[in-house]
Amino acid sequence: MKLGIVGAGMVGSSAAFACTMRGVASRIVLVDLNGARAKAEAEDIAHAVPFASPVQVEAGRYADLSGSGVVILACGVSQKPGEARLQLLSRNAEVFRQVVAEVTRHAPEAILVVASNPVDIMGQVTQSLSGLPAGRVIGSGTILDTARFRWLLGRHLGIAPRSVHAYVLGEHGDSEVLAWSAARAGSVSVESFAAQMRSPLTDAIRAEIDTGVRRAAYTIIEGKGATWYGIGAGLARIVAAIAGDEQAVLTVSTVGDVLDVPGVACSLPRIVGREGITATLMPDLSDIERDALNASAFLLKQSFDSLSLSRAERASRA
Repeated sequence: MKLGIVGAGMVGSSAAFACTMRGVASRIVLVDLNGARAKAEAEDIAHAVPFASPVQVEAGRYADLSGSGVVILACGVSQKPGEARLQLLSRNAEVFRQVVAEVTRHAPEAILVVASNPVDIMGQVTQSLSGLPAGRVIGSGTILDTARFRWLLGRHLGIAPRSVHAYVLGEHGDSEVLAWSAARAGSVSVESFAAQMRSPLTDAIRAEIDTGVRRAAYTIIEGKGATWYGIGAGLARIVAAIAGDEQAVLTVSTVGDVLDVPGVACSLPRIVGREGITATLMPDLSDIERDALNASAFLLKQSFDSLSLSRAERASRA
């Protein structure tokens, strides 16, 4: 499968590197306004190919995305000092208006995977601009938050994170919901597993894990300026699920109805394969978790509806 990546910054290049090491694509094309940066990243990653699977890694232009099965959008502008969140959203929406038009013109059959923040809203912007079915526009959503949750639970329980089945739902951001009620280790609840291992999940431990998930990005950004390895690996996981038609259950974001909130993009466990997202699952949640998920979805819906882009798109489609 051919993979396109628009945006050769740290997130885009990390995704390209992770996809190269996993061998999930036969050809990877990096596109960036800074052609020299795209060329340098492509060449650097290509030098890892002898240690991984055979893949052709190169820089290109939008026209070179033709034939891509998946295109990752890891582009956008940075927040200016004193700039409001909605102002940043509006500027990024304008960037995406141009990018999405070019990508869909040259790679109309591609599934679009959105990585740019705020990812849920930018995913909904992309779906609105592209006119693609919702299942063919996938935001990375809480795939990384879920990985952090599983890693922290696994560390406390003394088991491999892959043996932990737990999900973070809703916004990729401060309103996200850790679905403790549905969390499992092996075949039992994490509470039962923790008790059997004599490592109880006390309120203090839960709070520590909750903070570790929610504040991870802030801690990393404080130390090195941005996060990229974790999300790069998460994007590679999504691409692998599509390329291999895995029908994998991943917490990714797409537009749909969430509990009491219609037409919003946020994360739930979703089945991902060659056709994109084909089904959405709703975990068993406590009343408190359901209320929190509703609140998270409503917050995202409000933010999207505040964009002039969304109003214009609705008018154009009316």
